[in-house]
Amino acid sequence: MTLRSLPLLLAGLLGAGAVHAGQADHVHASAAWIRVMPAGLPAGGYVTLRNEGDQPAVLDGASSVAYGSVMLHESSTDTGMGRMRMVDRLTVPAHGQVALAPGGYHLMLTGATRAVQPGQKVRVTLHFADGSALAADFLARPANAL
Repeated sequence: MTLRSLPLLLAGLLGAGAVHAGQADHVHASAAWIRVMPAGLPAGGYVTLRNEGDQPAVLDGASSVAYGSVMLHESSTDTGMGRMRMVDRLTVPAHGQVALAPGGYHLMLTGATRAVQPGQKVRVTLHFADGSALAADFLARPANAL
């Protein structure tokens, strides 16, 4: 390789990386908060995800250094009985949004690595099916928050 061709090679490599944006690059998180429960009970995480991309974005996990485990769950009511189940993935439609909210989809945060107090911010990283990630700060709120 000649010294003259090195800039062309570098420009080509940089350009190739910019062509493929990850799903997380098109998703914006807003109104992110965590319901902190007493006595080490699991906390609930809520957020609105807006996908401004032309393709659906598939949320397939989350993590936080403040919690040992973060799982995606869905709450529902069936014949008057409240139920909760773990979900593997949640699709945020192209040019659409999905709200993780009390009584529906939410993050279940367990095994706090330190006491989380109302008013603190907790960084949660949302993981998408293509390997991209979106970090968001969730505001900790008390157990009676709606």
